[in-house]
Amino acid sequence: MKPSIHDVAKKAGVSPTTVSRVLNNRGYISEKTKEKVYKAMEEINYFPNDLARSLFRKRTHLIGLIIPNSSNPFFGELAFHIESICAAMGYKLLLCNSLNRKDKEEKYLEMLMRNQVDGVIAVTYNRGILNYHRQNLPIVAIDHYLSETIPVIGSDNYDGGRKATELLIAKGCRHIIHINGPIELKTPANLRRKAYEDVMRQHGRQPITYEVPFHQNYREIISKLFDEQPAADGIFASDDLMAATVITEAKKRRKDIPGQLKVIGYDGTEAVQSILPELTTIQQPIELISKTAIEILSKAIEGEFDDLPLETYLPVQLLEGETT
Repeated sequence: MKPSIHDVAKKAGVSPTTVSRVLNNRGYISEKTKEKVYKAMEEINYFPNDLARSLFRKRTHLIGLIIPNSSNPFFGELAFHIESICAAMGYKLLLCNSLNRKDKEEKYLEMLMRNQVDGVIAVTYNRGILNYHRQNLPIVAIDHYLSETIPVIGSDNYDGGRKATELLIAKGCRHIIHINGPIELKTPANLRRKAYEDVMRQHGRQPITYEVPFHQNYREIISKLFDEQPAADGIFASDDLMAATVITEAKKRRKDIPGQLKVIGYDGTEAVQSILPELTTIQQPIELISKTAIEILSKAIEGEFDDLPLETYLPVQLLEGETT
């Protein structure tokens, strides 16, 4: 049987009320008494009930994080930084992999609310989360528009798309193709596409964008691109995994990179940089995005809703490698 607060009190020679006051840091307790209580806890291997203490304090110090898939390098690195920052602030993180399935996200949200999380960081395309926001659950989104009242944090997608397209043009590319997700998704990442198209038109070029439908294997789209666009000499992919697949397909077709085809990705995660260091990419400030999301969420938890910025976009960096 687990030791109880009464066992601690008996071992320390104090009342259960005194043990409770020590655990919850309420009222004046002498250092000698605190030492006796902590020593007793250690000797009988007693651990405080965090849930009970949080109900007393009206805070659980739990944060929920909903991401599509932690095996994706971007989401995995994002989760790493968010967990590290939360731990430093005294928060515990509940990580939920939704696979972008609305039914899973709804179940995870219900689970997070049952556990009375203080707030949620959401990386989701599904806007069903809006129903939960009406219950005053503090929420921030990363790179996805969930509603007009939920703050969104991300990288400067437009500047990233502009940097990538202008570099390909500066490198002499004449037929530049862009690969992106479906335009109907409510995400600031679509600004990468807008920047590409704007820059192409500014230089008198015809923009050509290949969309990868939701939940479809992008390898098929990339193969189709190579079949339909044999003159392509520059490809700007909206994430590094797509860019890596472009490079693989180019090698299959004996296209020299960067001689015949120049490739730029987007994200710049540590994982992809270690596996594919030659890739030219637009690097997102993932650690800063994580820190900013937690700072804004903390303000929402404290009830400072009126002072929250609805959109925050952080600077990107061009990492030029050997694929351009």
